[in-house]
Amino acid sequence: MAPPAPHSLPMPQVRVTRRLHFSAAHRLAREDWSDDRNRQVFGDCAHPNWHGHNYELEVTVVGEVDRETGYVIDLKTLKQLVEEHVIKDVDHRNLNLDVPWMEGLLPSTENLVVGIWERLSPHLPTGVELDNLVLWETPRHKAEYRGG
Repeated sequence: MAPPAPHSLPMPQVRVTRRLHFSAAHRLAREDWSDDRNRQVFGDCAHPNWHGHNYELEVTVVGEVDRETGYVIDLKTLKQLVEEHVIKDVDHRNLNLDVPWMEGLLPSTENLVVGIWERLSPHLPTGVELDNLVLWETPRHKAEYRGG
């Protein structure tokens, strides 16, 4: 029996990552807590006049390699999707006041990375799935989310 033709074999699943950047302000404080309690729990992040970060977002998707292009997804397309559905909402914004999809949530890095997942995952092309997000708030602090 002859081996299957190379074009009939399943293509491998590959993960690809695109890194993007945005700057945003926020304040971590609960309205139902006193200023002292907020300072005890959130430290400088509870400053009443806000503070900002230069975030780095790593977006990893997974899918089969396309036989014609050799891509899982064109990284330019992935960048455009992230910019349209996430970056334009958060870049140079106050996460507490200006981002409707973060309303009612403390804008911690953990809550923000989950919100980004929920914003982005429905917009990926067929056959491409969000695999992992890594959101760097500082060079020493990140939150990672894999869905679910």
